[in-house]
Amino acid sequence: MDHALAAELRELERAGLRRRMRQVHGRAGADVVLDGRRMVDFSSNDYLGLAGDPRLADAAARALRDEGTGGAAARLISGNHPLHEALEKELAALKGTEAALLFPSGYAANVGAIPALVGRGDAVYSDALNHASLIDGIRLSRAEARVFPHLDVDALDAMLAADAGRFRRRMVVVDAVFSMDGDLFPLDRLVGVVRRHAAWTYVDDAHGTGVLGDAGRGSAERWGVEGALDVVMGTLGKALGTAGAFVAGTSVLRDLLLNRARSFVFTTAPPPALAAATIQALRIARDEPWRRDRLRSNARRLREGLRSLGHPAAGEPDGHVAAVLIGGAERTVRLGEALRERGFLVGAVRPPTVPPGTSRLRITLSAAHTPEQVDALLDALSTLLEAHA
Repeated sequence: MDHALAAELRELERAGLRRRMRQVHGRAGADVVLDGRRMVDFSSNDYLGLAGDPRLADAAARALRDEGTGGAAARLISGNHPLHEALEKELAALKGTEAALLFPSGYAANVGAIPALVGRGDAVYSDALNHASLIDGIRLSRAEARVFPHLDVDALDAMLAADAGRFRRRMVVVDAVFSMDGDLFPLDRLVGVVRRHAAWTYVDDAHGTGVLGDAGRGSAERWGVEGALDVVMGTLGKALGTAGAFVAGTSVLRDLLLNRARSFVFTTAPPPALAAATIQALRIARDEPWRRDRLRSNARRLREGLRSLGHPAAGEPDGHVAAVLIGGAERTVRLGEALRERGFLVGAVRPPTVPPGTSRLRITLSAAHTPEQVDALLDALSTLLEAHA
C-alpha cells in the first residue's frame, strides 16, 4: 500500500500541491511562534482577536474545574449539559432566531444539516464557489444538485423558474462570505428570489458571524434580512475564538436536526468548558464593538495598500479576507515561504481549495493587528511580488 501512496505523494510534490503541517503556538494578539520564531499571523480566522484572550481561558478553566474535560456521551444520551443549552440560547439571540443547535465543527454542521433537510426527489441550488463542506453536504443528501454561476442571482432565478413543479423540496445553499476572496452573497436579492419560487434558504455565515453588521450579528444583519432566512449556519472557531459550530432557525428546525442530522446524533458532546468559553466570547464581542471597528480599519488599510501595489483585492472595501491572485501553485508557495522568512505567516492557497491557475495569497485581518504590522506586510509584498514575478 505504501508504495502506491508514496507515488501519489510524489505527484503532489511535483505539482507543488503537497501540504505539510506546521507547529504554531504561543498566540499573543496577532503574534505566534512558528519554528521557534515570532511572526505576525495574517492567515488565521481570528477576526476579533479573541482566540488568545485570557478571559476566554479563565471561563474555560472555571468550567473545567467544575465539570471536567469531556462531554462523556452524545447529547441525546447523557452528554447534554446546561452550558450547551445556555450557549444555544445565546447563539439564537445573536442570530435573532427561535433556536440553535451546536455541532462539533462547521464541516460537521453542513454535512449533517443539509442531508437532514433534503434528499432524493429534492433539488439543491448551489453557488459555484461554495465551500467544500457545503458541496459535500449536498452530495451526501442525494438531492439533485444545480450549480449556478458565482453570485449570479438572475441565473438562480431562471433555474428555479425552469424547475417549477419538478421537485418535492427546493433549497438554495450559499456562503454568505466566500472564504477565499471575501466577497459577499447579496442576501437581500436572494430572499426575494427564493420567496417568489417557494424555495428554502440555507446560508453558511461562518465568516460573517461576529463580524458583519453594526452589532456583529452577521450577514443577515449586514443585508437587512434578519428573520427572513430559513437556515443559518455559523462557526465558533473564527471570530469567536473557540471551536465548533451551530445551526440556527426555528424550534421545529432544531428539533428535526436533533433527530435527523447524523453528525449531531452520532457524536460525543463538546466539552462544557468550550461552551463556557464561547459564552464569554459572545459577551466580549457584544460589549466591545471597537474590535469590529478596528478590524474594518485594518482591512481598509490593507486593501488600499494592495490597490496601490497594483493588486486590488475582490470584495468589500473593508472586507476582512483579501486575496492576492498569483496564478501558479509553485510561485504562490515560494511567495508564502519568502513572507515567512520576513516574519509574516500568510496562507498560500492552491488547488484543490481553489481552481487550477488561481492560486493565491489569502490574507486575513484581525482586530489584533496594528497599523504598523499591516504596513510592514505591505512593504514586504511590494518587494517580493516584484522579485518573484
